[in-house]
Amino acid sequence: MQDLLEHALRGLALYAVEAEKEGIASDPAVNAFTADALFTTLTNVNFDGQSIAGLVKRCVELRDGLKVSKTLDHDAATFTPADDYEGMVAQSGRVGIMSLSDDPDIRSLMHTTLYGLKGVAAYAVHARTLGQEDNGVYAFMHEALASMLSKDLTLNDWVAMALKCGEVNLRAMELLDTANTGTYGDPEPTNVSLGAKKGKAILVSGHDLKDLAEILKQTEGKGINVYTHGEMLPCHGYPGLKKYPHLAGHYGTAWQNQHKEFAAFPGAILMTTNCLQKPLDTYKDNIFTSGPVQFPGVTHIEGYDFTPVVERALELQGFETDVPGKTVMTGFARNAVLGVAGTIVEAVKNKDIRHFFLVAGCDGAKPGRNYYTEFVEKVPSDCVVLTLACGKFRFFDKDLGNIGGIPRLLDVGQCNDAYSAIKIAVALSEAFGVGVNDLPLSMVLSWYEQKAVAILLTLLHLGIQDIRLGPTLPAFITPNVLKVLVDNYNIKPISTPEEDLKAILCGDEAADADCLEVSKASA
Repeated sequence: MQDLLEHALRGLALYAVEAEKEGIASDPAVNAFTADALFTTLTNVNFDGQSIAGLVKRCVELRDGLKVSKTLDHDAATFTPADDYEGMVAQSGRVGIMSLSDDPDIRSLMHTTLYGLKGVAAYAVHARTLGQEDNGVYAFMHEALASMLSKDLTLNDWVAMALKCGEVNLRAMELLDTANTGTYGDPEPTNVSLGAKKGKAILVSGHDLKDLAEILKQTEGKGINVYTHGEMLPCHGYPGLKKYPHLAGHYGTAWQNQHKEFAAFPGAILMTTNCLQKPLDTYKDNIFTSGPVQFPGVTHIEGYDFTPVVERALELQGFETDVPGKTVMTGFARNAVLGVAGTIVEAVKNKDIRHFFLVAGCDGAKPGRNYYTEFVEKVPSDCVVLTLACGKFRFFDKDLGNIGGIPRLLDVGQCNDAYSAIKIAVALSEAFGVGVNDLPLSMVLSWYEQKAVAILLTLLHLGIQDIRLGPTLPAFITPNVLKVLVDNYNIKPISTPEEDLKAILCGDEAADADCLEVSKASA
């Protein structure tokens, strides 16, 4: 059904592109729907086939409402959904991405662009929720979707399209950064408890700051403690959110562990935006969805009235006693880090800090992701680790100490906050008077879903070299496309933590690992 929705979106995009050519003003409803519908197709967002079928029908309605003078005769521009669900499923079998090109390399780049486009849509929806939009972002969505129906674009054209997706994603992330900081303030370094307080409880997971803010407002004075889960951890750094005293702490780790963690949580759970797994029967009555997230049989909250969540929390027992737990720090977004940029530069010049590692990305359950835990554990003690996104839950609670008062583990935020990490890298390059690729900075990334692809395309658009990517390379990357990435950007798959650290810090030709020791005894 998601394949059919993507097919319908390509038809809508054809009309939107033609309307722009004819000077017809862009339709805000079409723009918003395109982003919302693409967001719906991200990993672990909407599992409700009937809901997606409704989006397909709405897409066709919007397509037919765009009045252009030119006749568009592609099937995506003319198809009518079947009357019943089974008929729509049958239609979907003919329109998946494998049908778009017979050339595996072009199809690979189409797939890469489509995944990146979904990431762009997610950031655009988050930004729009808080009042930030750019019609140029929507225009690219239409351009890229419509281009997938063209038989005239070459392999080089699709390389360019993928890189343009990265460029547009940078703008989308900038909009989201402006939206978040403009609404809730610039994140500040903040200690967050991993324990729990006695009392009723609500857990908020996903990514949506506004949903969390509304839950906090609607639970004031009700004796309910609110906890974050997964990618919501960085919310504790925002002044506009941490001002609520009943924002009690953080519970749990990454999305793939929710079956165990949600089953043990003694309160109501709200899943926002994405990262939902199929709810277990043990907690299905306690979980609610909002925004694009839906699952059959789970109560969905339309708008921002979270009364059902609050009422369920009051019905459940909550935590019967205080649960002790360690604390972690978050809130090291660009303003916090760049506020001590002078100290960082001096520490590098004095060889107190030898190297920075950005160890970031999406987590998953597949074996091999313990690489990132081992990598961080083995990073020498005169090096600093920046991290963001849910990949950090492999090591977020480790005490790496500090260098001259600068913590060695800096949590920049959500995957949605990758813009902050980019701005930190650019500002440091300016402070040192070198290009980003000449900084003592290495990127070791884990990928899982579409936002990760969008961020990778942004880094490629910026010309970032020598990225290490894992735990496996995307299955939709063909050998020829991989060669382009290796030849132009020196992208390489991760190997082992020891070998990768030796290659980064000692050089690929190093015969021993003596350089993995700290560079100064005082460190």
